Amino acid sequence: MEGLLRQPEWRIIDQSAVGIHFQATQSFGTDDTLCASVGTGNAPATARTWVHHNTVVLGIQDTKLPFLQEGIDYLKQEGYQSIVRNSGGLAVVLDEGVLNISLIFPEAEKGIDINRGYDAMWDLIRRMFADFPQTIEAREIVGSYCPGSYDLSIGGKKFAGISQRRLKKGVAVQIYLCINGSGKARAELVKQFYQRAKKEEPTKFEYPQIVPEVMASLSELLGTHFTIGDVMLRLLNQLKSNSDYLVAGQLNEYELSLFPGYYQRVVERNEKIADR
Repeated sequence: MEGLLRQPEWRIIDQSAVGIHFQATQSFGTDDTLCASVGTGNAPATARTWVHHNTVVLGIQDTKLPFLQEGIDYLKQEGYQSIVRNSGGLAVVLDEGVLNISLIFPEAEKGIDINRGYDAMWDLIRRMFADFPQTIEAREIVGSYCPGSYDLSIGGKKFAGISQRRLKKGVAVQIYLCINGSGKARAELVKQFYQRAKKEEPTKFEYPQIVPEVMASLSELLGTHFTIGDVMLRLLNQLKSNSDYLVAGQLNEYELSLFPGYYQRVVERNEKIADR
């Protein structure tokens, strides 16, 4: 785990402040671009941080819900746009209280085992909040939205979920961290979405039965109000301690040339859903 976090150089692309001004589709196109760039040796290991205004990010399975449009219409009424991402999982909520972190690693000759990628992110988050006595666990929290074996929780309440994206010998390990605000309210939003998009219709895929009480924000769980900036500082300190060089940057020229193609793929995927 430490070996994966330890990199000769970490480049940080911080879009946590500007991210609310662009679409989440651009974020997923950016992570694909970074995978291709880091994986082919055109950039060092990269950590990208991003925040988006009221957006529900759907997984591929969510697009198969029998009454999907009714669910999307409900989200729109509540002030949330919806997009479909290109990595695994199910619906998650993004807003100004949710910090997303993507760690993009170059895949070694032997490759990075999928659990090793998850463990590296879990280890990073534990280190970031090591000054608190609470234990951060990684296990599925039944009743949460987008449940998975690497749900991060404290006292049985989930505050984060991890996913992975692999492309061109690059591995993007992505996490959403509910920093502040009400985790229960976010879960209630997704619960209402599923109730409208699925209703009582039988489906081949089993969608989560959401129990809002099993979700919370880090501020709620640790009894301390955190801002996005507070958590960014903790992240930067950890990356600095795990590298010889920590550099701030943006997309390089090679990445800028790749981005339109990867972004277009995300847009086309979403257009196909809209046309259904």
